[in-house]
Amino acid sequence: MKKATMQMKKVLFLLVMLSGCLSLPAQINTDRVLAVGRNALYFEDYVLSIQYFNQVIRSKPWLAEPYFYRAVAKINLDDFQGAEEDCSLCIARNPFLVQAYYARGIARQSQEKYNDAIGDYEKGLGYRPEDRQMLVNMAVAYIQKKDYGGAEKTFEELLKAHPHHAVNYLTRGAMYIEKGDTVQALADYDQAVSLDPYYAPSYGNRAILRYQQNDLQGALGDLNEAIHLDTRQNGYYINRGLVRYQMNDLRGAMADYDQVINMDSRNLIARFNRGLLRFQVGDNNRAIEDFDLVIGQDPDNYPARYNRALLRYETGNYLGAIDDYDTVLNEYPNFLPAYYSRAEAKRKVNDPAGADKDYLLAYEKEEQLRKDRAAGKTSDPTDAAAEDNTREQSDKNIGKFNRLVVYDKDEERRNKYQSDIRGRVQDRDVRVDLEPQFILTYYEKPDPVKKIIYYDKSVEAFNNRMLLPMKLLLTNQEAALNEGQIATHFASIDRHSSLIEQHPDNATAHFARAVDYMLVQDFQEAIKNYDQAIALAPSFAPAYFNRAAVRYKQLEYTLSQASAAVEDFSSGMTLSIGGKKSNAAAANAATDLPSAQLRENKRSYEHEMIVRDYDILIQLNPDFVYAYFNRGNLRCAQRDFRAAALDYTAAIERDPDFAEAYFNRGLARLSQGDANRGIADLSKAGELGIINAYSIIKRMTSGN
Repeated sequence: MKKATMQMKKVLFLLVMLSGCLSLPAQINTDRVLAVGRNALYFEDYVLSIQYFNQVIRSKPWLAEPYFYRAVAKINLDDFQGAEEDCSLCIARNPFLVQAYYARGIARQSQEKYNDAIGDYEKGLGYRPEDRQMLVNMAVAYIQKKDYGGAEKTFEELLKAHPHHAVNYLTRGAMYIEKGDTVQALADYDQAVSLDPYYAPSYGNRAILRYQQNDLQGALGDLNEAIHLDTRQNGYYINRGLVRYQMNDLRGAMADYDQVINMDSRNLIARFNRGLLRFQVGDNNRAIEDFDLVIGQDPDNYPARYNRALLRYETGNYLGAIDDYDTVLNEYPNFLPAYYSRAEAKRKVNDPAGADKDYLLAYEKEEQLRKDRAAGKTSDPTDAAAEDNTREQSDKNIGKFNRLVVYDKDEERRNKYQSDIRGRVQDRDVRVDLEPQFILTYYEKPDPVKKIIYYDKSVEAFNNRMLLPMKLLLTNQEAALNEGQIATHFASIDRHSSLIEQHPDNATAHFARAVDYMLVQDFQEAIKNYDQAIALAPSFAPAYFNRAAVRYKQLEYTLSQASAAVEDFSSGMTLSIGGKKSNAAAANAATDLPSAQLRENKRSYEHEMIVRDYDILIQLNPDFVYAYFNRGNLRCAQRDFRAAALDYTAAIERDPDFAEAYFNRGLARLSQGDANRGIADLSKAGELGIINAYSIIKRMTSGN
């Protein structure tokens, strides 16, 4: 499940890592750069955030916090060695920053430095003895180093402190499987399902165990439930396809592999397995297409080549078959079936001498192998055990060419633990979030399922004027910048600044510079430039739209920081200085009522400013559906679900295929207690491509 696990929308432990309050020396430039870096980190723009933290470190290398935040970014980029070094530099400057021990433990654990990681978690637990995520991580580290006694002791502490977390039982169940205690493992998986019947991995993990116990019906039921709860997890479909195949349900297995390929056309396991199934049912040409794609991505996949060779022979492409047989035999010179098959193909192309040579060579090799076996000298490396009709993905035994591929057990286990130690796995499958707001930008993150191009004629008309260096895109899936793009937009800021110095009344230049600042996560400067563009051109509709969207992002980040000071994220780790849960912030929240009122007034003011921008935009362009949608999202944030539903309805009236509006209106209606219409909206959203809607429908109709 590696790819799916790494692709599922990627919160990891980032939300955990952004909960603290900083106490920095009062140098405004350093403060601001660090704040912008944390903006970038929060919005998962890791490469960009590192550049900002680098600036702070160069300016004030004695500060601990920028090293810590840079480590968080590096962890999310899988630079574990660099993250470990940064955490050590942070700890050298502030040995009481508990979060740095936690992050360094993750970095070390990811490098298989299990003893060092355990030492870090023990240090952190010295400050916070019941921290759930550090206890989980430490237990996993003991499992990974095969110290099951240490793991069991840690699990005892964990379950005593946190008896109601399903993930704790799932992780311990994985440990029992490694120990070979399937009875205890099944009991833990059962307990996980009982504690949280809406957490898909509980069913997915139990399904694997039941499959291994040959309880195919039980495994099928669990996978059905996992898919209902998480419709976008490729691994569940692949595993269900395997179970269905074992139950002789070829049609069902084929449907599962079709679904995976619809979501991820380059999934090699699904392609290989579907190719085999198509071969079995005589759909030879389409089977060849699947094997073509597998070989294109993995030229050394010799089982795929051999299958394609057989299929090419069946479809009359004898020269192509011979070419594939040659490749296979170069790698496996003792694979006798390939000699016999190549001989048949050579006869078809009128090469009887070549065919006879292959037959003779195969016969001689077969006789020699028979003699060697009888003498106990060797065994055929292409032999395959008859009792198993599957092979693991890494198994290169060409004798298993016609067996369905399953995930490697070691790889599955590694990814299971990697998922655990990387943070808030419990939220990935159970959180229900609105579809995000839309924005005008240059880049978007591709969605493998929801392949929609968002269009508005006014935006198209603006792009046709070619006023900006790149075409603006309407999207609610913003993409993080790579290093080249970061450099491009910093240079673009300089160019537009020079242009503005020469032509200060150029509204488009201010807008273009605002987009650049927005892309490098400097919201304060972006808003200033949108302000200026609007002041110069009061009917500049894209500027109103993006100013509102950036204000909302800034508000979202600010609220995440405020709530993090008092909210228990279930992971047990909050970011604060000195290993305390922001005592000063908590005290202020409890006793400084005027400050709390000021914060509430500021939030209300920001909401009003954002709504005002959307109101003006709608007056300028009443058919701009994305303004209604974004305003609906803001009203959901204000918990005004009735007004939000009206906004989504206005968007849907103007665009009856607006999937995101149906989805968010469904959630708004559910929040109002209007279950029937809410479920109807979610059903429509699912039909239009937001398949996560089905997992919510399942929850609402399951009777639990």
